[in-house]
Amino acid sequence: MAISRRTFTLTASLLAATALSFGAAAHAQPVIGERAPDFTATTATGETVTLADFSGQTVMLEWTNHDCPFVVRHYQGNMQSLQDEAAGNDVVWIQVISSAPGEQGYVSAERALELNVERGANVAHVFMDPEGVIGRAYDARTTPQMYVIDGEGTLRYNGGIDDQPRPRAGDPDPIPYAQIALNAVLAGEEVETPETQPYGCNVKYVD
Repeated sequence: MAISRRTFTLTASLLAATALSFGAAAHAQPVIGERAPDFTATTATGETVTLADFSGQTVMLEWTNHDCPFVVRHYQGNMQSLQDEAAGNDVVWIQVISSAPGEQGYVSAERALELNVERGANVAHVFMDPEGVIGRAYDARTTPQMYVIDGEGTLRYNGGIDDQPRPRAGDPDPIPYAQIALNAVLAGEEVETPETQPYGCNVKYVD
């Protein structure tokens, strides 16, 4: 049976729209106030962990890329200070490395651990995510990008570490959005600004 050009075009358009809708569902942005996307992750020390393993604990997710200039700047002391304060409040701080092999920021598990020793980072886990599964589930776009999850597994914050991508002399002090959000969750309060614009280097996902 012959297929008209119009029928073929309509069919192709419907198939394309269907593919796009499936893609959007697979990479839908996580919603503040709803359950955070679950994950099964392999850590740099070889453990397998899930989000459920941290039930009852506050979790901070930090997307990172050690070669990104924005990450380098925050690891001159700011990020470590936040991590130390979080550790003192029993927060589970997790770095996530979603850079694909061969891309900026990709490292072996051993090197990821060495970098944290060299920088004096204070984190509970480093998730190795070279396939980008966790990153895409959280719609992580930049390094750094921060997420706060409360003890019930609810996503409470998604966004930038602060509001100043390129601070200059004379600028006002940055607003530390991630720290403010974390403190609110720890205090059992609502997060006043639960979503902000993240800034940094694009996450270098596998194609």
